[in-house]
Amino acid sequence: MTRPESRRQRVTALLGTPFGLAVLACLVLAGWAAWSGGALDGPIARQVRTTSFYADPGLDVDRAAAERIIGNRRLVVVLRSPDADLRGTCKQVKQAADGTVVLVLSRDGDDYDTYGCALVPGYDKKNLGKAAAAEMVIGRGIDTFADRPLEAVKVIAVNYDRLVKAGTVPDGARTISPSLPRFLLAAAAVLGVVAAATALYLGGRRAGRLAAARRVRRDELTDSRSALGAATAGLAQQIIDLDPQYALVHGRRGGDDSSFGRRYRQLTSDHAALLDRLAALDDADEAAVRKLVRRVESLSRQAQALADGHPAPNDPPQREK
Repeated sequence: MTRPESRRQRVTALLGTPFGLAVLACLVLAGWAAWSGGALDGPIARQVRTTSFYADPGLDVDRAAAERIIGNRRLVVVLRSPDADLRGTCKQVKQAADGTVVLVLSRDGDDYDTYGCALVPGYDKKNLGKAAAAEMVIGRGIDTFADRPLEAVKVIAVNYDRLVKAGTVPDGARTISPSLPRFLLAAAAVLGVVAAATALYLGGRRAGRLAAARRVRRDELTDSRSALGAATAGLAQQIIDLDPQYALVHGRRGGDDSSFGRRYRQLTSDHAALLDRLAALDDADEAAVRKLVRRVESLSRQAQALADGHPAPNDPPQREK
């Protein structure tokens, strides 16, 4: 099998998967949105898609005033430079100005060259007579104002109103709204933002809970470490308090072998071993800290029992004779 055939098979297999179908659907939607949204429009079509008046650059005309004159009529006026292709201009704006009556005009000496195109729905298949009448009437009487384009626009607006009154052009205002693909893309964008925000919110909450749990564990470990330090200091003080008693007993007997001496020496030995374990303790090892706390508490009970003259906590009590 050749390499190109293998590559084609892999592509075919990929397109047959849900992921591949989703990619194709997104590509189709993107292409549809680009086409219907005017991505391929020229400069004239791009402007008349959202406005009702266009004039070529360099022409001296108040464009904003012309738009106010036309208002929300289903009317588009395109003013071109002399010798421009008026028929071609009408074809360019066919999709962008769909649903309107378009008049393309250019100055020709003391007159206007005009080309009308009625883009009202249904006029391309039926009512061709109405379409022809609208295209012929819409530019009537404007030659008088060849040097005053705004006055010409006023005449065009009046002609349009007459066509509406005569029923040649359907009444109603022009509405400029996003196409369906734009709605879909906008909805997808909103859903994407909402999904991302939700993911960030949930992720933030989870991170916050983890941070709070770590802080609680750290505080508990700090408390345990503080308790261990305090208990160790208390044990050391207990042993210091036992030193005079041990010295007295040891000096009186000249080498103590009593139960008190043995327990005292064992206590100090255990305390020294405890200090070695404390020096090697990992502060992050919570289990080891708790274990040492219990060990210190046990030694502290032994020291207290020794000071009070009681048996060791784990020793059986001695019977009185």
